[in-house]
Formats: sequence, structure tokens, C-alpha cells
Amino acid sequence: MAKLPRVAVIGTGGTISSIGHDSLDVLNYSDTGKKMESDALVARFPECASVADVLPIRYSAVPSPAIGPKQWLELLKLIHDTAAREPDLAGFVVTHGTATLEETAYFLHLALKIDLPVVLVGAQRPASALGTDAGMNLVGALRVAGSAAARGKGVLVCLNDEIQSARDVAKTSTLRLQTFRSPDFGALGHVDGDGVFFYRAPTRRHAPDTEFDLAGIAELPRVDIVLSYAGADATMVNAAIAVGAKGIVSAGFAPGMPTVLERAALEAAAKDIVVVQSSRVGSGRVTPRNYLRSKGMLGADSLTPQKARILLMLGLTCTQDKAELARMFQEY
Repeated sequence: MAKLPRVAVIGTGGTISSIGHDSLDVLNYSDTGKKMESDALVARFPECASVADVLPIRYSAVPSPAIGPKQWLELLKLIHDTAAREPDLAGFVVTHGTATLEETAYFLHLALKIDLPVVLVGAQRPASALGTDAGMNLVGALRVAGSAAARGKGVLVCLNDEIQSARDVAKTSTLRLQTFRSPDFGALGHVDGDGVFFYRAPTRRHAPDTEFDLAGIAELPRVDIVLSYAGADATMVNAAIAVGAKGIVSAGFAPGMPTVLERAALEAAAKDIVVVQSSRVGSGRVTPRNYLRSKGMLGADSLTPQKARILLMLGLTCTQDKAELARMFQEY
């Protein structure tokens, strides 16, 4: 019998670890406050042991809205430390709530300095629910993390039997199981009953081949997102500047336009800080067109506003030169 791959499972909480009031509770389960640590989650689904030699690692058991830049840095260090301490690991699985899963995944996709597969996984139904997707998603993520084919593809997201790139994936539905999609580019592959199958690979730069070295960095630069809507004025732009933002991402109308009043405020802000123009629609590129260049602003390419924010935060740890930051938006 072939030796099973050794995979570390780092738990952060989320729906995948939640215990509801009863088996039909798929809406109010957060009210119980019951979330399993990684070891209890793995033990709840003994099928995990049939696909990997699992090393559970406790980190937290919280809803994903409680996870942000501070926790990203902690997870980054935990993964690096674990990889150094456990040289026989084949990969990592990070269990995570779905609300901010794509953001944690993209941060790690840019910041990790190891070449092992790292797979983020969550669930739309709590572990206690009838028909929960928690167990099958976890087993699928373990299979991907233990697969040699997953190496070299950066951080991956695995739910609903689909493997997505952390750069492209977004949560697209509040309740449906097929919520995680890569609207413009599609899934990288699938986890089926007979194995892990990849059909394409990311071409943009990703971990570990990035210029972002966060060793010794305790806090990321503040970058805020300003969402455009009909009639929006300069209030939110000015508020971001007032609290000391080093950058602003404008989540504008497609194909990348704020309102008239926001536009004037963003042009003024771009004289002192970095402004990136993105689109709120979640699909398509915002190009570095002549207007943006003339005003010293950057285009977000095909990144969603929340991912453009992450790239800008990391870029600002390296440089404030706008030409260099513009290059990053074309390479990552």
C-alpha cells in the first residue's frame, strides 16, 4: 500500500468548523458560538485519514470577518515555521470561513516563500448540517494538497470539487454550494472520485517567486477601498485620506470609472498617495488607459477591488514608485 502524503491542516474557523442548533440549521448556526479546532474537525470526518496522513494545527476558531491583515501575517509565519519544522510535509490545507477566504488566499499567494501546495477550503453549510459540504470539501482539499500536480501553481482554493487559483477566484453567491468561481478564466481543475485533475495553470507571478519579503514586518500599509454608486461624492475618499491611508482602491463603475465628484477627489489624492482604479462588477480588466496615466493613477487589471487592495498593500512594502507599482499590476 502506497504511503499517504503528510498534510498539515491549519484551522481558522468559519462555517466548515461550525456546529449549529440541529441538523437543519443552515442559517443561524453562528448563534451557537460553537466552532471546532482543526483536530476536532478532522476527527469529525474520519475519511480524511484515507487520503492523507493529517497533521492538525490549531490556530483559531473564528468567523472569517474576524480575519484580516494581522491574521494574514500570523498565518504566513505559522506556515513558514511549520514547513521548516516538518520537512516531510507534502502540503498544507487552511480551513477558513468563506466570507474572506479569497482575500487570505490571495495574500498567501503573493507572500509565501515555500514551494509546497497550500490549499484553502471552506464550506457553505456547517459541519453539523444535513447534507453538509464540509467533509467532502475537506477531503478534496487534502487530496489536492497532497498531489504533486498541485506544486508550482501558487495558492489554491478547493470547494465543490473545483480547484481555483487564489488570484482569480471570488465568492459569487451568499448561500449556494457553487459559490466560488473564477468569472473570467475558469477553474484550474477538478477533484473527482478517481483523482486530482488539472487542465490549466496560472501564468501571473505567484508564490514563492515574488518580490514581497514580509519577514520582520509587523503591520501592512493601510489601503482603503472606496465603492462607487450613483451620486457618490468625495466623502469616502476624504475619509480614507484623513485616517492616513497610504493608498486607495476605487471600486468604480465598469469599465473603471468613479462618479464626477469622486473623480476630482481621487485626482487630488493621487498627488500624494497611490490610487488604483478597479471595477465593482467582478469581471473584466481595468486598463492603464491614458487618463489614468496622466493623473498618476494605476489600473487594477483583472483584479477585484479587494485583491487590488492586497497587491497594493504588499507593493507598498517594497516601493512607493508608481511606475514600479504599475509593473506589479501587470505581472501579478
